[in-house]
Amino acid sequence: MAKERIRQIVKWEKFSEEENMEVRKIDEQEEKIIKALIRNPRASDNEIAKTMNIPVMTVNRKRKRLEDKEILNYFTMVNMGPEGTGRFNTRHLYLIKFRLGISQEDLLRIIKKEPNVRTVFTEFIYESHIAEIEGHTGLALIIEGKDENEINYIFNSQIVPYLKKNHGEDSIIEVSTIRLGKAIRLFHNYLLPINMEKGKLKKDWSDDAIYVG
Repeated sequence: MAKERIRQIVKWEKFSEEENMEVRKIDEQEEKIIKALIRNPRASDNEIAKTMNIPVMTVNRKRKRLEDKEILNYFTMVNMGPEGTGRFNTRHLYLIKFRLGISQEDLLRIIKKEPNVRTVFTEFIYESHIAEIEGHTGLALIIEGKDENEINYIFNSQIVPYLKKNHGEDSIIEVSTIRLGKAIRLFHNYLLPINMEKGKLKKDWSDDAIYVG
């Protein structure tokens, strides 16, 4: 018990140190580069240099540094909803609360062991997060399906058995769900019904309205 308590204290102290780390400052040129990429993630270094009046070598160097430090990440979102491919018509948020004793490290360890192949999770889970629910470790999953029945079937026949197999038959103690409507905002800046056009921010969307942090 004493050794376990020491390990918990060490983990907490490490967590506290990470929480108190100084915020990474974004300089003026980096902010311009990031804004250009938020506006158009496909923009080349030459295009950014010309638009933002920054030497192209500086753009190249600072962009690479932001990528190396994982401050810049790139994603492609495929709209599979009714306005897109039409594959999925509904989306539900599931909150899964695990019993005490299952840690975030336990969840991450299992996730890292998943094979790098397409699975039912790849197809149906739009977004997932490790969560904290009333002192318990949890998962927040956004699941897509053609209708409520498909989502319910996938959750109960695929996702729940997978979680119980890896964390124990008694691992899940509570599940709640919310049906989600149309997405409004993503990644701080993308207001899908308002400022997006042909996969990018609208040209008339002001740079001042783009948040970098």
